[in-house]
Amino acid sequence: MKNIERIVLILFSVSVLTSSCKEKEEIKKDQIITLLMEKMSIEDKIAQLNLVTPTSKTGPFATKNVYEKLKDGSAGNIYSVMGSPKSVHRKYTYVDSTSHKIPFMFGLDIIHGYKTVFPIPLALSCSWDTSLIRKTARVAAVEATSYGYNWTFSPMVDLTRDPRWGRVMEGSGEDPYLGSLIAAAMVKGYQGDDLTSPTSLMACVKHFGMYGASEAGRDYNTTDMSRLNMYQNYLPPYKAAIEAGAGSIMTSFNDIDGVPATVNKWLLTDLLRKEWGFDGFVVTDYNCIQELLPHGVAADIQEAAIKSLKAGVDMDMASESMAATLTKSLEEGKISERDIDIACRRVLDAKYKLGLFDDPYRGYDPERPKIDILSDENKAIAKEAALKSMVLLKNENDILPLKKDCKIALIGPHVTDQFEMFSMWSFMGDGSSVTSIYEGIKKQNPNIEVAKGTQVTDDKMILNRQNGFFDIEKQEELEKEAIEKANKADVIVAVLGESRNMSGEAKSMTNISLPDCQRKLLRKLKATGKPVVLLLTHGRPLTIQEDLPYADAIFASWRLGTEAGNAIADILFGNYNPSGKLTMTFPRNVGQIPIYYNHKNTGRPFTEPDQNDKKKRRGGLKFQSYYLDQVNTPLFPFGYGLSYTSFEYGEIKLSDTLLVGKKQTLLAKITITNTGKYAGEETVQLYINDPVAEVTRPVKELKQFQKVFLQPEESKELTFNISTEDLKFYNSELKWDWESGDFNVYVGTNSEEVKAASFTWNKRN
Repeated sequence: MKNIERIVLILFSVSVLTSSCKEKEEIKKDQIITLLMEKMSIEDKIAQLNLVTPTSKTGPFATKNVYEKLKDGSAGNIYSVMGSPKSVHRKYTYVDSTSHKIPFMFGLDIIHGYKTVFPIPLALSCSWDTSLIRKTARVAAVEATSYGYNWTFSPMVDLTRDPRWGRVMEGSGEDPYLGSLIAAAMVKGYQGDDLTSPTSLMACVKHFGMYGASEAGRDYNTTDMSRLNMYQNYLPPYKAAIEAGAGSIMTSFNDIDGVPATVNKWLLTDLLRKEWGFDGFVVTDYNCIQELLPHGVAADIQEAAIKSLKAGVDMDMASESMAATLTKSLEEGKISERDIDIACRRVLDAKYKLGLFDDPYRGYDPERPKIDILSDENKAIAKEAALKSMVLLKNENDILPLKKDCKIALIGPHVTDQFEMFSMWSFMGDGSSVTSIYEGIKKQNPNIEVAKGTQVTDDKMILNRQNGFFDIEKQEELEKEAIEKANKADVIVAVLGESRNMSGEAKSMTNISLPDCQRKLLRKLKATGKPVVLLLTHGRPLTIQEDLPYADAIFASWRLGTEAGNAIADILFGNYNPSGKLTMTFPRNVGQIPIYYNHKNTGRPFTEPDQNDKKKRRGGLKFQSYYLDQVNTPLFPFGYGLSYTSFEYGEIKLSDTLLVGKKQTLLAKITITNTGKYAGEETVQLYINDPVAEVTRPVKELKQFQKVFLQPEESKELTFNISTEDLKFYNSELKWDWESGDFNVYVGTNSEEVKAASFTWNKRN
C-alpha cells in the first residue's frame, strides 16, 4: 500500500497544488481507493461487504470457519474477538495473508466502557452532562484502541418511550432534544478530533431507524408511525450523530412504512444520503438480511441480499448472505458491478479515514494497556459519572444523608457482587476492578452487617427462560437472616431490583415491578420499624408505586459500573449531593405505557374535577381522556430528581412579550435560590408550548437547560436566550419552520413542576 500511495502522490501533486488541504486529501484518498479497486476481483470486493464474528454473544449464531475466511480474504471485517491484547492482535495479522493486504474493520459492542465501565447509557443521560458523557466515550475509545479495536457499535440513539423494552438501558430516554445532544457528544468522544489518531474509535449509530418504538415494547417487533412523528421525535438524534461526524450507521430489525429498515430505500438512500448528506457506510444489525425472509419481503437469501444492496446497505453483519449470493446475482444480471463497487468503496473509504491503509494495526501497542486501562484518571471519570447518574426519587423526613457512625443493615442479593454492577453489554469489563456496594459503604462506615435477604426473582417464566430456579426453603432462611440483622441496625439499606440479565437486548418484560419475593422482603424490612433506604439496581424505569410506602428514601441507582460502590457510599453519607434528573418517565403501572412528558392534548383533555363541589365532581369525569382505575399523571415525570437541599424558583421575567421578525432574541430570566442546608446542583429546565399551529403540538417540549450550583441561601439569576429556532417544528410538508402566534414558556425543576409565562412572536407586522 505504501508504493501505491507514493505513485498517487507523484501523479496528482501538480493538479492539486491550488486545492485546499481537505480537497487534496479527498483526491488522494479517492485515487488510492480507485487504484486498489482496479486490482480487486469481484470476490475481493464482495469480501469487503462481509462482517463475520467468532462468537454468538449478540446474536443467534457464530460465523463458521471465521479465521479461515479472514486468512483467505473472503471476509473483510470482523467483530467480537475478545481476549488479551496479544490474542486480539494475532487475529489482526491475518490481513497479511490476503492478496491485497486490505486492513480489517475490527469492531466490538463497547456500549458504556471497555475495561473501565461507566453507568449504563440511560443512567448516564440522567446526569444531563454532555461534557462528562463525551469524556466517558473518549475513555472507552482510548482503552479499546489499546487492544487494537477501531470500531464500536455505539451510540444507540433510539428514542424510547416504553420501559417494557429491555434496550431502553442503551439509550438516552424519551426526549429528542436531549437525546440529540448526547448522541453528538458520544460520537465526538469515540472518534476524537482525528479519525486517524491511534485512540480514535469509529462510531456506529444505531439502530436506524425508529427501533425504540417497537410495538408492545417487544424486542425486534414491528414499528408503525407517521412520517411527522419520525421527523419531529425519532429522527433528530440520528441526524445529530451524523452531523457530529459518525463514520457508520447500523440498520434496525423493525420495518418502517411496512418495509424492513434493511431494504428500505427511502430510509437508507433518500433520507440518509440524499437529504442528510451522510457519506459513511451502512452495516446491518446481526443477521438482518437473512431475517428478511420471515419478515415476508424476500423469498430467499439471494433476493434478500439484492434488495439490501440496492436499498443502500454496504456491509452484511453475520448472515453472509451477500458473500454467498452476490456473485451469482451479478452473473444473472440482477445487480451490476457498480452496485457492488459503491458499497465496497464506502467500506474502503472508512478504512482509509481511520488511517488503516498506513497502518492496519493502528492503535495496537503491547505497552498501551498497561497505561491506558483502568487508570486512576479513568476511574475518577467513572466515579463522577456514577455520582451524577443517580436520581433521588424520595427522601421522606430527610432521612438522607446518613450519619457515618450509624449501624447499617445492608440487605440485597447483589450487595457484594462485583459483576452485577455491570450490564449484559459489559463484555470486557474487569469484575475484579469493581468496588461493590458493600465494599464502598464499609470503607466509610465499618459498622455494617450484610445479608442477601432474597433470591432475585420467583417468576417461574423468567427462571425457566434463564435456566434458574427458586428455592422456597432457601428464601425463608435468607429472609430470616435479613430480619435478624435489620433489627439490630439503626437503618436498613435495601438493594433491590433487576439482575444484569433482566434488561438489555431480548429482555422485554410485561411486568416491570419488583419481583414478588423482593417486594415481600421490603415489606418485612419496613415492618421492623427501622428507616429503610431503597437502592434500585435496574436498567429501565420500574413500576414501584405500591412499594413507595415501604421505603423512606429511594434512589434510582441503575447499573453504575466500576466505581458503583464508592459512588453510592459518597451519596449515602452526604459527601456528594445527588443531582441526577430522570430522562425517562416512571409509570405508575404498565397500563399507562407508553407514557412520556411531551405528549399532545386530545380534543377532550382530562381536567381534574372540583373536589369541593359534589355535583361537579360527579359530572366532571364524563367523556374525557382518562382511566377509570388510575390517574393520568406518571409516578415520576421526565426531568424529576430530588436533592438533599431544596431550590426555590422565582417568577419568569421576559424581556418582551411581543416580538416581530426572526432575528430577535427573547430573554427569559429566572432566579433560583437554595433554601436548604446543603450546597447542591440544580438542572433548570426550559420548555416551550405552541398552543395553536398547523399541526398539533406537544403540551411542552424541552428546548434548553442550565446547571447551577448554589450554596445554602445563595441565589442566582439565570438567563435563557430564546430564538425562533426554539419555536420551529416539522409542519405537514415536513419542513422545519415556525409560525407566528402565541407561545407559552415554562421553567422548572422537572417537566411538571414549572413556572409559566407567555409571549407573542410574529414573522412580520
